[in-house]
Amino acid sequence: MTVSQQTQTQYPCSGCGASLEFAPGTTVLKCPYCGTETPVAAADRAIREHSWAAFTGLPRKPIATLAPHVFTCRGCGAVTQSDKISERCQFCGAALVADVTSGEQVVPEAVLPFLIDRPALREALRGWASSRWFAPNSLKRVSEAESSHSSYLPHWTYDANTVSAYRGERGDHYWETESYTENGETKTRQVQKTRWWSANGVVSRTFDDVLVTGTTRVMPKHLDALEPWPLPDAEPYRPDYLAGHETLRYDVEPEAGLDAAKSRMASVIEDDCKRDIGGDEQRVHSVDTEYHDLTFKLMLLPVWIACYLHAGRTFNVLVNGRTAEVAGERPYSAAKITATVIAALLLIATIVVAIQLHRTGRI
Repeated sequence: MTVSQQTQTQYPCSGCGASLEFAPGTTVLKCPYCGTETPVAAADRAIREHSWAAFTGLPRKPIATLAPHVFTCRGCGAVTQSDKISERCQFCGAALVADVTSGEQVVPEAVLPFLIDRPALREALRGWASSRWFAPNSLKRVSEAESSHSSYLPHWTYDANTVSAYRGERGDHYWETESYTENGETKTRQVQKTRWWSANGVVSRTFDDVLVTGTTRVMPKHLDALEPWPLPDAEPYRPDYLAGHETLRYDVEPEAGLDAAKSRMASVIEDDCKRDIGGDEQRVHSVDTEYHDLTFKLMLLPVWIACYLHAGRTFNVLVNGRTAEVAGERPYSAAKITATVIAALLLIATIVVAIQLHRTGRI
């Protein structure tokens, strides 16, 4: 693989010469040493949706074949190769942001800037740790002991107008009187039955910003647990927002993202079909969906990635950089679980003994 000699952006502080970083919850780049602030460059355009039909006709290399970025730090002169869009110089810690407008990859269209800073991160982790049932006491110290870093993660969004023709069945409940024998006596009861009718029809729906993760480096179940994201708060992409934060390059191709988006749309469309069928029960046998005005874009979403050690094992925790929602792995305390089980068994035994004594008239 060749090395990409792409240009880059750095943000030297005018006050002390250190590196400026985007300060979460603000609209400025701030020096962590002397406090000098510089406003984030103003956007010269709005967030755009890109036509899928036009995109598929453009020449593009698979993301896996692209060369890594080459960062040459202007502060210490170190050279770093990376497939990340932004990171820090491995020697002096300066903020480095690659130019991604070369046309070889899909360029981010929007970014949701970090709102949660480190103090808010610690508070979110502290609340999460204290609410974990059966967690060892050491978990309560996670907010102080963890290593964490801020990272923008790539996501695809898809919009579409859909028209779906379906075939299925409508089930209507009715009641019949049924005879049965109990202890030699004939009795009757009402039994629910379902009468099924053939059904077909057409439903339509507009989808906006169906979100699909664009990276395989983070566990999907934990990343999905951070939803919902306040996507309307996103800003047009500007590299300034990335300064001082890690940004992963997407490794899920937009075509694969579209397949995942259509799968999410399908479950919503099936619910629409069931509502259109009506009745007490529904069966959907087939759905044929047409997608119109299909558009997409690449977004960068803010996530704090924290990790901590417990009993020789590393656990990972993700924190939504806008809402402070927390999701991740946690250990369990065998001692607490055992004590709880024993306490429950003792309670049950006490109740059983009390019932027996009451029946015998001893209490």
